[in-house]
Amino acid sequence: MKKYVIVGLGRFGQSVAMNLAKLGKDVIAIDKSPIKVEEIADFVFQAASCDATDEKNLRDLGLRNADVAIVSVGEDISSSILITMTLNDLGVKKIIAKALSPMQGKVLVKVGADRVIYPERDMGERLAKKLASPQLFDLIELTSSHSIIEILTPESFVGKTLNTLSLRKKYKINVIAIKRNIPELSENGATSFEENILLSPGPDEEIMKGDILVILGESDKLRIIEHLK
Repeated sequence: MKKYVIVGLGRFGQSVAMNLAKLGKDVIAIDKSPIKVEEIADFVFQAASCDATDEKNLRDLGLRNADVAIVSVGEDISSSILITMTLNDLGVKKIIAKALSPMQGKVLVKVGADRVIYPERDMGERLAKKLASPQLFDLIELTSSHSIIEILTPESFVGKTLNTLSLRKKYKINVIAIKRNIPELSENGATSFEENILLSPGPDEEIMKGDILVILGESDKLRIIEHLK
């Protein structure tokens, strides 16, 4: 099984560690704060409180040739650099480092990071896009040119089939799923709604009012869809 190393248990690092653990992955969580380590110890494969800038500590934890390491030590760029360099020397196969600015990102790549992420910046961009387009429920950027969006069905789509809409032909986008609330009547006569997800809907699937469409395609084409009425 792959070994995942999380260095730095702030909100971002802790979230990544917990979610990987929930997926059944072997996670080694590291932070210099004993309190943060104690909070997560029961949920991960191994948790250690130590100074991750000390190469000996990382060696003693058996991180040599780990599969993936995520360096998330907050604003301390000097620590990020030292930890990234050490993990690279230990032969970690893939190193993902958190940065606060493009300049920090460039430095981290030069010392061994395979990928740099900017959680605060990305979260800000994502929130801005949601606020600018009220119909937009969620956005996942796959590459610089392609994304997946979750969008409330435009009124002009309601009552039409995917075949009639011809979204693939018109916009080169694909509806990969539909989220739909199905009404259910309880024993006491009250009506409740349960979310149903239709994966890979067929061409004859009729779009209903209130549907949330999960769409994959080029980002510029998806922006057109976001603003349809």
